[in-house]
Amino acid sequence: MQEYERAVLEKYDMDVTGTRKTRGAILCDTDQGILLLKEVQGTAKRIPVLCGLYDALLGQGYENVDYIIRTKEGACVAEMEDGGKYILKRWFAGRECEVRRPGELLAAAGMLAKLHIVMRGNFLTEHQPPALECPPECLPEEECVRHDREDPQRNREHQPEEEYARHDREDPQHNREHPLEEEYARHNRELCKVRKFVRKLSPKGEFEYAFLRCFDQMYLWAQAAEEKLADSGYRHLAADSREKGCLVHGEYNYHNILVLQAESGQEPGREFGRREQPRIAVTGFEKFKQGIQAEDLYYFLRKVMEKQGWKVRLGDNMLNAYSAIRPLSEEEMQYLCLRFVYPEKFWKTADSYYRSNKVLLPAKSLEKLETAIRQTEEKKRFLEEIFSFHL
Repeated sequence: MQEYERAVLEKYDMDVTGTRKTRGAILCDTDQGILLLKEVQGTAKRIPVLCGLYDALLGQGYENVDYIIRTKEGACVAEMEDGGKYILKRWFAGRECEVRRPGELLAAAGMLAKLHIVMRGNFLTEHQPPALECPPECLPEEECVRHDREDPQRNREHQPEEEYARHDREDPQHNREHPLEEEYARHNRELCKVRKFVRKLSPKGEFEYAFLRCFDQMYLWAQAAEEKLADSGYRHLAADSREKGCLVHGEYNYHNILVLQAESGQEPGREFGRREQPRIAVTGFEKFKQGIQAEDLYYFLRKVMEKQGWKVRLGDNMLNAYSAIRPLSEEEMQYLCLRFVYPEKFWKTADSYYRSNKVLLPAKSLEKLETAIRQTEEKKRFLEEIFSFHL
């Protein structure tokens, strides 16, 4: 153990028997079990609110979460003399959820539903003192609002056409209350901007020719998502989620879902030669926020489907595993459908290209573009069979 690590850990009331490095953190073997020491990147003002969230989850009986251990002085953050800030979290013996194991995915979908049931109403405020009540900047309603506020450079690089900029200035309340509508509109303007740039570019490479060939078809999906969202029950769903105080995990993916090792020490999920129901721990609540809870399900399902080739049966089973515990409303199903309709990976690839050094464009850019096109074709059957959506 290095001297600096020792100095940080001495701020906690525990005995450390060993440490080892892991991805972006340090695993600690202690008399309280396995703990994870992480440096706080950026501002720490949200950490007390995060502590409040964990306290609330523990109060509801959800012990398999990576809650924050307080220092000897009762602080959520250990502050060092050199300005370094650290948090210590409870950790687990297990491994990340495996996307090739349907049983684990279904268990994770069910766990998400259970979390969503409790993460609403006065869930957060009634489990923490008034001094820790969450200010608006700590709980943005959608990730895109937080991202734009924290990354002004992105806004400068992607200024929309003047007429759109004027509309956004004249109706800022619309953007705050209906951020997904604004996001789709902004993304579509950016796609058109990239196409305009590529058309004028000379000479063109493989990426540019491939982008122009597929643009019209991909943009149909983007337009359909924007138009149908405006005519959907999204606004009512967003308002209802605000009124009910719904909270979203913010990054519910297989990296933040751990399958715990069985008490016998067997491979997680297998004991005494037969398959057991996987025990799940959920980590990485740092991006939690107020919002539409179906966003978590969309994000988790999309990440899995991209790895699994948009298998209809698996996707349907995951939706059923979630809705068996927390039934999805018609508006939520419509919301999920329109999130899947939008060609997110295509937009991300175009956006990344537009920001990049065009002379040194990596070969992976073309590969990502081809993947986005292929996955959109695979997604068509998924949307048709599960949501009865036809472009």
